[in-house]
Amino acid sequence: MNNSLGCTCLLCCVRSVGPSPELVRQREAKWINIIGQWNRILLRKSSTVKLQCQKGIPASLRAKCWPLLCGATGRMRQNTILYETLDSQPGMQSWVDIIERDLDRQFPFHEMFLSKDGHGQRGLFRVLKAYTQFQPEEGYCQAQGPVAAVLLMNMPAEEAFWCLVQISEQFLPGYYSPLLVILFDAAILTWVLKKTCPAAHKHLQQHGVEPLMFATDWLMCLFTRHLPFNTLLRVWDLFFCYGVRVLLQVAVVLVRRVLGRTEQRKQCQGQMETLERLRGVKEQVQDEDDAFIAEVNLTNTTKTLKTKI
Repeated sequence: MNNSLGCTCLLCCVRSVGPSPELVRQREAKWINIIGQWNRILLRKSSTVKLQCQKGIPASLRAKCWPLLCGATGRMRQNTILYETLDSQPGMQSWVDIIERDLDRQFPFHEMFLSKDGHGQRGLFRVLKAYTQFQPEEGYCQAQGPVAAVLLMNMPAEEAFWCLVQISEQFLPGYYSPLLVILFDAAILTWVLKKTCPAAHKHLQQHGVEPLMFATDWLMCLFTRHLPFNTLLRVWDLFFCYGVRVLLQVAVVLVRRVLGRTEQRKQCQGQMETLERLRGVKEQVQDEDDAFIAEVNLTNTTKTLKTKI
């Protein structure tokens, strides 16, 4: 059985445009049925759920599905007034100052975050401030800013807060703490690239380019700064279903798209040129890029990770 996220049949229906309205309605109906049977089906993340996540969660249902998939809904139900309590408190001034400086850096051209007094920046401040009070020993990490912003684009502030908690505690534990577990996963990416993209890996080694130099921001920000928005949402559909290995699979596909062909590697004659291409990786992905998602689904890192760990 293939351990990758998807199957080869996905490639048969790859398109670079969004699904038709009829297909969207069909997927909405399937997800509504799944949500209605949450305790029996979704809690186990059955094959039905995984297949639907591969196909993409309808935009109209992400506000419901993401919190369910990551466990935020359960945490919120167990702590019904906690977010309200944290939100009503002023917060530690040192964290407040840092968060306020970061607010207008998150998606500055998105209408939701244009104004400093708009509901987007106010909501973002509330969510991030609440997190520093929920985890005072960890506080605020700048990489959490764009992650929280994407959550707020898709759901109310309280749900966004609990999704951020689950991402930080359960999906990416240590990523946003002083321990920086991200360093370990960046090292793992080196091993994964060696096994899955040997030519690209060799090129990186020859020019002294370590994944820490380009992939740290990819992983910590969940690709919020590096993928077109609709493709990013599809990646997050997979991430909330499968966890951190999706991030490694996306990283592999991005490296492959930048350095996978001989002529591409020849155009990168040194470290600077290689890093420039990797940091501008967004140009390699279209918006609503089904081909990219299919490639991620077919990228098998499971066996490689088991061997390494």
